[in-house]
Amino acid sequence: MTLQSPHEIGADLFASIKELSGKLIERWRRGDRISQRGLGKAVGRTERWIRELEGGAGTASLEDHIRCAHALRRTASHLFIFLFTVEQKMAIPHELLLQDDLWELERDIIDIVSRHQAAAVARLASRGGTTLRPA
Repeated sequence: MTLQSPHEIGADLFASIKELSGKLIERWRRGDRISQRGLGKAVGRTERWIRELEGGAGTASLEDHIRCAHALRRTASHLFIFLFTVEQKMAIPHELLLQDDLWELERDIIDIVSRHQAAAVARLASRGGTTLRPA
């Protein structure tokens, strides 16, 4: 697996990510019965700006999308799980689109990453390599 640079990913992927993220934010906002004006006020933006973000257009950055997710009581992982599937060119599991509460999944992902890292460090140590130490 290789890490893709933004230049290799292409603008169309970023546009797809912004569009998907905007649609999720709109769905959460509507589900929570919050107006575009109300969400805009919560994140220090205008109603028009929220409308553009939800439509995948405008100048919203990834940080802006995360700020909106937080204002709607979701964590960044609520967006990133979907972003990972887009980047990996995988289908988004339909079941994830039906869930608003991904907190347990987020904790499981962190646990898996931690175990994966611990196993990698153990393999390196068993081969006589240096171990990684926290800074």
